[in-house]
Amino acid sequence: MTTATTGWPEAPEALPSPVVDNHCHLDHRAYSKHVEGGLLIPVDEALDRAAAVGVTRVVQVGCDLEGSRWAVETAAAHDSVVAAVALHPNEAPLLADAGRLDAALAEIDRLAGSGEHVRAVGETGLDYFRTGADGREAQHASFREHIRIAKRRDKTLVIHDRDAHAAVLAVLDDEGVPDRTVMHCFSGDADFARECVERGAYLSFAGTVTFKNAENLREALRVTPLDRILVETDAPFLTPSPHRGQPNASFLIPLTVRFMAGIAGVSVDELCRAIDANTDRAFGGPWAHRT
Repeated sequence: MTTATTGWPEAPEALPSPVVDNHCHLDHRAYSKHVEGGLLIPVDEALDRAAAVGVTRVVQVGCDLEGSRWAVETAAAHDSVVAAVALHPNEAPLLADAGRLDAALAEIDRLAGSGEHVRAVGETGLDYFRTGADGREAQHASFREHIRIAKRRDKTLVIHDRDAHAAVLAVLDDEGVPDRTVMHCFSGDADFARECVERGAYLSFAGTVTFKNAENLREALRVTPLDRILVETDAPFLTPSPHRGQPNASFLIPLTVRFMAGIAGVSVDELCRAIDANTDRAFGGPWAHRT
């Protein structure tokens, strides 16, 4: 059901323990336009709505220079937010064609070192769905440099992997896996999940795990150790059922968590506590909860 006053789905029942949305895009245009006749959602309101249902912290993720700078500024202004900075893999070929990739990577390096509120380098990685073979060299070069930045700055590496499972692992194995690595919006099967966990990665599940055609994700979740499971929205994308097709927001994470608990065979409270603790380890320690 969608509320008439906000244009967003009604808030689900609050979770019994706090969790973290470890990947969202609060700056995306879907937050700053009318949605189904609804109202604009400022950052404070988005965070308050999330906290009201137990999603008390978020990781704001940059995908380009503008978004990465905004993430850093937003995290500096909100104690419950930390930032991730990067060039999305689909940005890399565009910047390379314009002769600006090296300069952009240097700016990401600078942003990654700009404060404790910047916890991650991401989302970086490989995307063979939107970028063709002619853009892969730039994607690989960008991914490798992001890995090096994460290691140099002691930041968590957040990986975007779309239709590129084997290539992502090959680059990680060649460069060496950072101490803290998150597979954002995990999209593989059980075998790929095992390979990622063997390399020390955390697997982050989004609303896609609730989709009817996503049995591969549910199989992956079943084999993922409880201490390696994270949850995210990738908001405003990947809205969980039963609201698929509407814009997503951090306050809808309880739908995904409750679904995941059933698949993982644990109580909702146990999964919440595991996710909260896992996120602290995955992102280099705790930060303030939203109250």
